[in-house]
Amino acid sequence: MITRRATAKGPFRRLAERLARTALVLAAMTLVGVIGLRITTGADLFDCLYLSVITLTTVGYGEVIELNTAGRWFIMAYLMTSLGVVTYSAFTLGGLLLSPELQASWRQQRMTAAIDRMNGHYIVCGLGRMGQIICEYLHQRQQPFVVIDHDEAKTIPLCTAEGWKYVLGDATDDQTLMTAGIDRAHALAAVLPTDADNVYVTVSAHMIAPKLQIIARASSQKAVEKLQHAGASRVVSPFSSGAAKMARFMLTPNVEDLIEIVDSRGQGLELADVQIGNDSPYVGKTLSESRLRELGVLVVGVRKVTGGHIMMPPGNYRLQAGDSIFAFGSLEAVHEVIGRSDAPSPE
Repeated sequence: MITRRATAKGPFRRLAERLARTALVLAAMTLVGVIGLRITTGADLFDCLYLSVITLTTVGYGEVIELNTAGRWFIMAYLMTSLGVVTYSAFTLGGLLLSPELQASWRQQRMTAAIDRMNGHYIVCGLGRMGQIICEYLHQRQQPFVVIDHDEAKTIPLCTAEGWKYVLGDATDDQTLMTAGIDRAHALAAVLPTDADNVYVTVSAHMIAPKLQIIARASSQKAVEKLQHAGASRVVSPFSSGAAKMARFMLTPNVEDLIEIVDSRGQGLELADVQIGNDSPYVGKTLSESRLRELGVLVVGVRKVTGGHIMMPPGNYRLQAGDSIFAFGSLEAVHEVIGRSDAPSPE
């Protein structure tokens, strides 16, 4: 299964071919009935056609032609043959309509339509352990995302149960990435099992969408360098990150406890990067005038549109369009700030 769009067409094409063959067989049987009745009875062609159709469909409204012995023998043979053909065709079409493959194709068609309506979403390439954790994190924060994985047996049950959008296919294939809406996505996480696949996905994604944020997983320092050269915005090494976190626990356990609050699922706190859009009501206001603190949000840093960062910015710092603020606070408060930053200014 290479891409979902490609695989979705197969069963429907086979269904259309089967319908066409069935229609041709029924038309041929009807023509045989018309010719046979015409020869054996000499009746009008329309009457022969009418009797052929009601015989073929086993409706049995009654004879419209005065049948002789030859006509009756023909009708008996014709009825037995046509009944077998119609029954076989009905069972064949019914089996195809109820087949798991066609049901999956219909499900994928609906999924494709839903993904086509998404914009500014996230793409997770790989549904392994890291991929599932990323998906759960995004799902808990009600962020739109699409999963790409080729393992149908694992992906469909998990994503269906959780209500996640997914694409069945090879994440290294450009068409699969396009099916997931990479040209409209906000960011992509490459967490496939091998470094080679992650490098390939990063190269493909960067070529299709050069401005896309790409977060890639690496298992070695050499892979980190390759991913950075391939266009990854950030590269995460689980072994290095885990070792560094263990070292921080050893040196500053109390500080790490505070950081754990941000990552904990049950605490309801969030640290987010909020983009200040051109139409944001915060444009041109100082941090004091923005009244973010009254909402329960602490601005711990600013990434200036002109470049550079300001950590713990003063209250008189004036926000500009294109700035990004690092907002820390409750999940509800941070999301309210994000919503306000996206809303147009009342002026």
